[in-house]
Amino acid sequence: MRRGEAGVTLVELLVAVTLLSLLSLGMVMAMRVGLAAYSKTETKLMDNRRVAGAQRIVQSELQGLMPAFVMCGATAQGVTGTRAVLFQGTSNSMWMVSTFSLQQGWRGQPQILQLFVIPGDQGGVRLVVNEIPYTGARGAAQYCSGTINVPNTIARLAQMIPIAAGPQTFVLADKLAFCRFSYFTPSNQLYEPPAWQSAWASKGWPLAVRIEMAPADTDPSRLQPISIVAPLHIRRDPEKVYTDDN
Repeated sequence: MRRGEAGVTLVELLVAVTLLSLLSLGMVMAMRVGLAAYSKTETKLMDNRRVAGAQRIVQSELQGLMPAFVMCGATAQGVTGTRAVLFQGTSNSMWMVSTFSLQQGWRGQPQILQLFVIPGDQGGVRLVVNEIPYTGARGAAQYCSGTINVPNTIARLAQMIPIAAGPQTFVLADKLAFCRFSYFTPSNQLYEPPAWQSAWASKGWPLAVRIEMAPADTDPSRLQPISIVAPLHIRRDPEKVYTDDN
């Protein structure tokens, strides 16, 4: 190179290209870390929304419980059947009629709800629900297999057919260590307070329903399923027939 002529040597060019490559690599790595953090945050946010939404749905379904009946044994040929309360509760399943539905919220047709617990795909258990339109006491007869007598009353409790999961089954909570139901039951003894029972076998409807849940994997950064307690404000006597009963 002649003295006084401007130019760039090959070494300088290689240094510049190397620095530019390192700078580009650093920017790409920073973007990847940022996108990964955003993806994790978005996943946790969606999981939290799903958990919160499912808990609101369960709470609404329980709060919408209505005093419904079923004519067990009724047929289209005119057999009247036996009038019984359409509510059945065990430690891992529950039948009830609610004015709240998944598809139409509070504005839809009353639904027969089958809340029950099934094994999860990745271990643990999950809480799921089936919805069946409630068309009246005679229409619900197809789901009743018989009745049982409530001690010291003339009221009857329906014995519903076994519950099964299907394509329309909706998952309310997944990856649970356990999920169990209990029912706040009035005492049959005078002056004794109500107590929580693992199965419903009393007259009418419980004073409250509790669904206890615990996550299979505890993650402090995620919203965890919590137990739900819903008081039921139903004070109808199932031994009496009201004008609005179906």
